[in-house]
Amino acid sequence: MASIHFLGAAGTVTGSRFLLEHQGKRVLIDCGLFQGRKELRQRNWRALPVSPRSIDAIVLTHAHIDHTGGLPRVVRDGFHGPVYCTPGTRDLSALLLPDSAHLQEEEARYANKEGFSKHHPALPLYTVEDAQRALKLFETFGYERTREILPGITLTFYRAGHILGSAVCVFHLESTNQRVVFTGDLGRYHAPILRDPQTVRSATTLVVESTYGDREHGDKRPVDALCEAVVDAYERKGMVVIPAFSVGRTQELLYHLRNLEAEKRIPELDVFVDSPMACDATPIYLAHAEEHDLDMSAIVKRGESPLATKRTRFITSPQESKRINLVDGPGIIISASGMATGGRILHHLKYRLPDPRNTVLFVGYQSDGSRGRRMLDGEKEIKIHGQMVRVEAQLRTVSGFSAHADWTETLRWMDGFEAPPRQTLLVHGEPSALRALKERVEARGWAAHIPEHLEKVELAD
Repeated sequence: MASIHFLGAAGTVTGSRFLLEHQGKRVLIDCGLFQGRKELRQRNWRALPVSPRSIDAIVLTHAHIDHTGGLPRVVRDGFHGPVYCTPGTRDLSALLLPDSAHLQEEEARYANKEGFSKHHPALPLYTVEDAQRALKLFETFGYERTREILPGITLTFYRAGHILGSAVCVFHLESTNQRVVFTGDLGRYHAPILRDPQTVRSATTLVVESTYGDREHGDKRPVDALCEAVVDAYERKGMVVIPAFSVGRTQELLYHLRNLEAEKRIPELDVFVDSPMACDATPIYLAHAEEHDLDMSAIVKRGESPLATKRTRFITSPQESKRINLVDGPGIIISASGMATGGRILHHLKYRLPDPRNTVLFVGYQSDGSRGRRMLDGEKEIKIHGQMVRVEAQLRTVSGFSAHADWTETLRWMDGFEAPPRQTLLVHGEPSALRALKERVEARGWAAHIPEHLEKVELAD
């Protein structure tokens, strides 16, 4: 009997890890880190319930750390099989995994210096060397190309439209003729840069993300809200500070800002992209022409840069980053992390939050417990680098920039199935979002279930 063991992203948004077992073979779909609340982050330190040596292959839906960030530790602990993904996911993972490892090493080094760790000495979750070893295991192939990854198990990638390289993974278990589909993170329809999510026609088991299972992004075009925020801050001579993920969100923002400037809807402003990761990821987005949508391709063919305004500055060094705080508004700062949980964005928030002329614009999902969520929930003081910082700046949120499909778009994608899957398993969402999407899926007459953390579900024939 085939089964899926839900080792992560069950009842929560992060830590995507699903173990598919079939006739003695084990495939781990995603190997992500848990993020957000401390109780979730502590799961990163626990050993997998199965030996990494017993896993035959790993398949990655996309490169985000909540889907890939546990891979170096699993490799360190004994996994030595192939890691399958698309070329775009490989290229982005080559940036993200060493960076994640570097942050782990820095956190351990700081804990040892300050002496606040319960462990002596404090050790990183994994090292840069572990990340580099993991990257050597990557094997890639493109969309809509079926490949046998283990005897009797084939894999086909379809475009998910979430970030560069993101894929819906379709497994065919030949001996039982089962088709097991993992959406990973579904993207938006008509979003810029990337092509739309591809239709999948059939599945016996569907594992679908539910991040926005209880929300709609709204009818208002997010680019209009971005325009309003920039113009409003410009008139107040303030800075727009945008916490944004380095991969995906930053490139989308640059694309929209470039177009708004070309259409003269916003003035020419200094745009600081203060993220070494974003600086490295942006050329990768430009290089993968096979993933570009028609509008993006047309700009490139005209010899123009689709991912930069006239005064965009890509900031790499710490010295350059610090000098941004010497610049008065108006202007725009895009920096990571997207949930304000760490990274260079904290320095900008610490400096800009007390000034009511400034705007902090949230353009993505803010998970429970994150600093971004606490600000949006109304906290008037936020601790940054051990100091309490007053929140006087204007706070705005634009959900429409999310790279995740909302519930209407998820159901639109599910409309592509020629017949209902025999079971639909809902993951990668907070409890309220999971329950809401379950009700909507069941209203279609589909059988739906919300797996619990560490639950093992046998697959319908």
